[in-house]
Amino acid sequence: MRTSALNALDRALEQLSAAGFTMGPAWEETHELCQGHEGESLFDAAHALCHRIEGDDGNAGYWYRRAGKPVATGSLAEECAALRAEISGA
Repeated sequence: MRTSALNALDRALEQLSAAGFTMGPAWEETHELCQGHEGESLFDAAHALCHRIEGDDGNAGYWYRRAGKPVATGSLAEECAALRAEISGA
């Protein structure tokens, strides 16, 4: 069963996608949510996505390692869709 935090992450990722994966309010909301759940794999992976959007590959790499995931090489949309699918299965 998904937690309210995972529901919030799913919504935040949906908004980030709708905003075209750009810096702005949706990015800020997603980033803040992830910071509040550091150490939780899905949130750390979404945190990596945020820093990838930001263009901070070094910081993104740190969060991919924290999430136990390889550095994403596909599009931002593909990465977001994969995260949302993983959340759906949680």
